[in-house]
Amino acid sequence: MLSRRHFLNTAAAATGLAAASPAAAQYLVPESQLPRVEQINRDYAPGEVHVEPQNFKLYWMLGPGLALAYSVGIGRAGLYESGDFRINAKKEWPSWTPTPDMIEREPEQYKQYEDGMEGGINNPLGARALYLFQGPRDTFLRIHGTNAPRTIGSAVSNGCVRLVNSHISDLYNRVPLGTRAVLH
Repeated sequence: MLSRRHFLNTAAAATGLAAASPAAAQYLVPESQLPRVEQINRDYAPGEVHVEPQNFKLYWMLGPGLALAYSVGIGRAGLYESGDFRINAKKEWPSWTPTPDMIEREPEQYKQYEDGMEGGINNPLGARALYLFQGPRDTFLRIHGTNAPRTIGSAVSNGCVRLVNSHISDLYNRVPLGTRAVLH
């Protein structure tokens, strides 16, 4: 019998959204981390994105008290940045350049990429990225995919919110430019 989890993960692999490494390619998203429609008792407006770091959840609001909930990874201690943002850019297979702060904190890991990395399956931003702005200013915070799916449900990033590649691809298709995104 074909389970829902097996079907969703197989579909993701078939569409080219499988993770990069052989170990990640074998990764099956746990049932508890699959997107699902949830009733939530919050006063979030329909058509908004809300990230609740304490729950490792991103909510795409469908209607009053009704959300499509995604499991996420968030910024590690001291790097998660709450705020009220707008999604003013969206990119498929985005390029990536570590910020100067990232290079300063961990030069052994990031210095080699100071001139950037082309988009693709090995890129840390994964399959899709939603770019968070405050007014006209790009904050360099992103809601993006990951080629490290085991990090979902943990605080390990440099501040961005990450989803499994197939999940960010789904969210990317739902969220229009100009959408409000609140990182609580």
